[in-house]
Amino acid sequence: MPQERRLAAILVADVVGYSRLVGADESGTLSRLAALRHDIADPLIAGHGGRTFKETGDGFLVEFASAVQAVACARALQEKLDGGPLTLRIGIHVGDVVVQGNDLMGDGVNIAARLESVAEPGGIALSRQVHDQVRDRIDAVFEDRGEVELKNIARPVHVFALMGRTIEAAPASAPALALPDKPSIAVLPFQNMSGDPEQEYFADGMAEDIITALSRFKSLFVIARNSSFAYKGKSPDIRQVGRELGVRYVLEGSVRKGGTRLRITGQLIDSQSGAHLWAERFDGGLEDVFDLQDQVTARAVAAIAPRLEQAEWERARRKPAENLDAYDCFLRSCAAVHEGSRSSFEEALRLSYRAIELEPDFATPYGIAARCYTERKNAAWVEDIARESTETTRLAMMVQRIGRDDGLALAYAGRAVAFVCHEYDIASALVEQAVVVNLNLAQAWLCLGTVNLYSGNYQIGIEQLHQVLRMSPMDPESYRFQAFLGWGYLFQGRLEDAIKWSGKARAHRPDAPAALRVSAAANALAGNMDEARSAMENLLGFYPEATLSYHRFIGRVYRRRDDFERVLEGLRLAGMPE
Repeated sequence: MPQERRLAAILVADVVGYSRLVGADESGTLSRLAALRHDIADPLIAGHGGRTFKETGDGFLVEFASAVQAVACARALQEKLDGGPLTLRIGIHVGDVVVQGNDLMGDGVNIAARLESVAEPGGIALSRQVHDQVRDRIDAVFEDRGEVELKNIARPVHVFALMGRTIEAAPASAPALALPDKPSIAVLPFQNMSGDPEQEYFADGMAEDIITALSRFKSLFVIARNSSFAYKGKSPDIRQVGRELGVRYVLEGSVRKGGTRLRITGQLIDSQSGAHLWAERFDGGLEDVFDLQDQVTARAVAAIAPRLEQAEWERARRKPAENLDAYDCFLRSCAAVHEGSRSSFEEALRLSYRAIELEPDFATPYGIAARCYTERKNAAWVEDIARESTETTRLAMMVQRIGRDDGLALAYAGRAVAFVCHEYDIASALVEQAVVVNLNLAQAWLCLGTVNLYSGNYQIGIEQLHQVLRMSPMDPESYRFQAFLGWGYLFQGRLEDAIKWSGKARAHRPDAPAALRVSAAANALAGNMDEARSAMENLLGFYPEATLSYHRFIGRVYRRRDDFERVLEGLRLAGMPE
């Protein structure tokens, strides 16, 4: 007799830390679990058309006819239990199941069970099949967690986490403000979900710190605290917030206290499309409350600012070229810089000078242009070194005059005037001012660290470069941070560390010239000749202009000449032509 099969949406739920809870209070935990099932879970499951087909010691498995019903039930469960004594993990999958009486078996059940195991406490993990069926039918925010290897499941499963509250359509009659000509964001008051009024000050302080930190980015338009805090105590529609405040992006978050622990969550949403751009959770102890607040602020800002900037670069690229103003030219020049090719740097220069022509008091394009001259010299693309050196000095002086509050312009100009012109005192003043202006700007710390490497302050530079990686671990330019760390360790004679960090940089960006040079020199000096020659072949393949004589020329930027001579010896051993 053939097995009966059917397609079903399977929900698997399990109590977090059940064994620990039973060990601490067996009778109380069993009583609370019975109440959860009888008073909360059973009515919600029945109300959403589900059928519990199996109960485990601390969990239950439920069948639904549709993914929408399963997800709606899971959300209702987690909302009902939020802040209670028991916390669930929930996994949901749609798949083929085998019917055995009242029980169900097969991959559809197994995958749902494994998804439950990777869900966050209080969270819901979905397979791609569930996500694709519900994403256009419910207003919700999802975090894409990519392909995940699940225990005893043959192939990786694409996992999504259900995040935050719903985003409903804004009333058509809501007043709408025009969007500014730069990335715009409102930071809503963080919700205090602790049930503890004493944590209200902490939730408010969290949002205020992030507003202050984001306000230091000249490239962002940030709504003032008094306007965004008008939504305190409310559950506003995100699209309506965007219309009323005239912003494209909205950051919302929550603070939850449990015993002596705090959990802080944040998510960034595009208020026009409802798209979820970023989400993160932070955990810490109450004894570290202010350190935790600083940590959340730094990591949130380091994550949010680049995402807003990249989103704006893409929008600027889609805009017809004949309609560009100074700010659009700046955005396009940033995007071109990040491409990193010879032609893209030429395009970035053209766009920067066009932005300067349109708005001479806009400091950031001067810094972008200065960075272009740095990269040209670094890759041996210089056409007229005397002219480019003079022009870099002029650009840096303009930034010094009109951009004292523009961290990005100061950082790029400072590094450029050191690398291209060897003006160390001016460079140090500019990059140090960049960090003062914006402590959360990763590029400012990068340029400060590299200027210290040029000046011979290797250990200080290395520490500052590690600070960059802590601030912005997912930065698309992380290969630059890693390559400079390789240089710092190479100058200190720490060859294994130099090889490790240059290898990380090459893995991210195989054509990065600084990483290839460090890799070739460090491996040669360490006696790893095959690896050294391979790195050199790649370097010469990407940059045939690379010669020892040219590197003697650009190496003049390093104040400790003996240290750079050792690097040149490594490059010679690796096979760089004279």
